[in-house]
Amino acid sequence: MKNYNFAFLDESSKRAVRRALLKAVAIPGYQVPFGSRELPIGRGWGTGGIQITLSIIGKKDILKVIDQGSDDSVNAISIRSFVRAATGVRTTTDSQEATLIQTRHRIPEIPLRGDQILVLQVPLPEPLRMVEPLESVTKRMHAEMDYAPIWLALYENIVRSGDIELGADYPVMVENRYIMMPSPIPRFDNPKLHKSPALHLFGAGREKKIYALPPYTDVRSLCFEDYPFRVEDMSGRVCRLCGAKDVFMDEFFDPASGKRLYQCSDSGYCEKRKENQPRG
Repeated sequence: MKNYNFAFLDESSKRAVRRALLKAVAIPGYQVPFGSRELPIGRGWGTGGIQITLSIIGKKDILKVIDQGSDDSVNAISIRSFVRAATGVRTTTDSQEATLIQTRHRIPEIPLRGDQILVLQVPLPEPLRMVEPLESVTKRMHAEMDYAPIWLALYENIVRSGDIELGADYPVMVENRYIMMPSPIPRFDNPKLHKSPALHLFGAGREKKIYALPPYTDVRSLCFEDYPFRVEDMSGRVCRLCGAKDVFMDEFFDPASGKRLYQCSDSGYCEKRKENQPRG
């Protein structure tokens, strides 16, 4: 891509995205509108996250791209190849080696450090969309902290099913001010957002919104005193490849044995565990 600017986007576009990011970092959880640019990728395939990555990446960065925990999915491979072609930066599957991580649907199992940035691809950034279809109304509701409808929706979920059934995109309260969508990560990953030393940046290209969690931000999953927040129960599950426990697992059914098998969702974490195991 020698005929293109470094990181594909022109410098004016990258500055505009960075200005939106600065505002988002200054107001944790607040959705900042931005002029979403055209990319050689269909909207809905992570263009918001890609624009953030292209706007902040430097020549010395080391990039990791994951999709639902995997480094080897079509989405992850395509984005990684595109960014590498547009920048020439080194890429990795090791979350500890990476300085910049772009992800869809997962947060790495190994805790992030203060010198790392996590960029999350977001399809639907507005947590109030489940109770209010109009953008003008949701903006007013955020300004007035009028979050009663979303609390009511969670309560109605408990009345109907006996529990809060949200498996992903579980809303969080940021610094006791804004309710925020953490992107479609599983509930298992929500606690990783609280007081994380890493900078988290969220980009929704189709919705033209950017928001952020600065390091050490207070992030609490919404819940009631008598219905506390809980993550998916992974107890008793062991990864068939590396033997890991107490991490988020993908589940498979083996028709040959008739048994359910489990495997680490975070493929990089799984590979690292296998490499560190003693060879017999």
